[in-house]
Amino acid sequence: MSDAIRLVALTAADLEAHLAAAPERTRRWVASQGFKALPLTHCLVPDEQGGIAEALVGIGNGQDLNALAHLPMILPPGDYALCERGHRLDPAKAALGFALGSYQFTRYKAARREPARLLSPLGSYLDEVAALAAATARTRDLVNTPTEHMGPAELGEAARAIAARFGADYCEWIGNELLDANFPAIHAVGRASHRAPRLLEVLAGDPAHPEVAIVGKGVCFDTGGLDIKPADGMRHMKKDMGGAAHAIALAELVLARRLPIRLRLLVPAVENAISANAYRPGEVIRTRAGLTVEIDNTDAEGRVVLCDALAYAAESKPALIVDFATLTGAARVALGPDLPALFGNDEALRDQLAAIGREIQDPVWPMPLWQHYLTMLESGIADLANAGASKHAGAITAALYLQRFVPPATPWLHLDTYAWNDGDRPGRPRGGEAMGLRAVYELLKRRYAG
Repeated sequence: MSDAIRLVALTAADLEAHLAAAPERTRRWVASQGFKALPLTHCLVPDEQGGIAEALVGIGNGQDLNALAHLPMILPPGDYALCERGHRLDPAKAALGFALGSYQFTRYKAARREPARLLSPLGSYLDEVAALAAATARTRDLVNTPTEHMGPAELGEAARAIAARFGADYCEWIGNELLDANFPAIHAVGRASHRAPRLLEVLAGDPAHPEVAIVGKGVCFDTGGLDIKPADGMRHMKKDMGGAAHAIALAELVLARRLPIRLRLLVPAVENAISANAYRPGEVIRTRAGLTVEIDNTDAEGRVVLCDALAYAAESKPALIVDFATLTGAARVALGPDLPALFGNDEALRDQLAAIGREIQDPVWPMPLWQHYLTMLESGIADLANAGASKHAGAITAALYLQRFVPPATPWLHLDTYAWNDGDRPGRPRGGEAMGLRAVYELLKRRYAG
């Protein structure tokens, strides 16, 4: 710590008092730099040897998780330590925000530069911050990886590695094994690809603990199927497995932090491709739950693969099912890219998660399961359709579709997430993003670990 550069976090109101106690040369230097301690600004103060004596950083009101997140890629490489003479930031928030801002995706391109490092006096809680940052990075890495290197088999490898690391049970059903094991909807969506569809399962933890099923939509690439997407709609469809990325990263986080739950991770992993045997509009598919589904639109494939996984998850009567899915453009139209749409069949639980998200700055937005809209999914020849003619309430009707496959007595939360940043912001680089992951983890910790 003694060799670390002092990092002084200041609001605009703090700056005058800080400079009043500083040497005259420091006051003149800061004035010459025009530093006013505005958010996302900083000022490097030189020492007498030409090095850096301290780094002043403006932090707004000091409550933002990302108050320091812009610094890792701006400050000169080296070690920095928060100075108590500045604004008293929450050290856990500061450390996590700094870590989130240090992320770089380097699988295909060398790192732009070495990030600055923040030394944090968090003691044992530093492990929790590091685990949260690692889970975010894992989600980002999985989403950022192109489909060529992140298909159904590669998602399987990621899940299998988690099982091996924590001594968990691992199982996967591949190709026609899905039909033999009664997962016909997953098979139907993925059968057209040269990369076989599969369902991945990791089962870990003490059977005496409450069971929590974490389900993630793993559509590794989505052409839209025969209802093909236009080019601009297909451009970033490597991210259509963003739900799976969240589920895998959350499962790893839960196991690493040893939450007292029986964890079941389920990922239906497919490509929605086009070939002679692609599933077609107008087909009727029988699902694991026994319900029949008329395919109104092959581009509404995420709910079709999820319904088999949700039905399977419910069979063991878990204490909670949580699913993550990049499910609908309608959620983005309604809430924009930053807010996952949150649905749940237990409104109190749904609202608790939303409150936790606000508290820890990982927001999710509660939405209604408005049952009257089920009429939009009516089919004349099957129990329900996977989509309908109406353009209204697309996120709600998708959630209502999924709800049909979860028993009413089983608590269930559904997050319709974008899993992507369209541009660079402090702590949120362009590309894959974890949205709602930390909030769900905190809910599980409070609910089951006290």
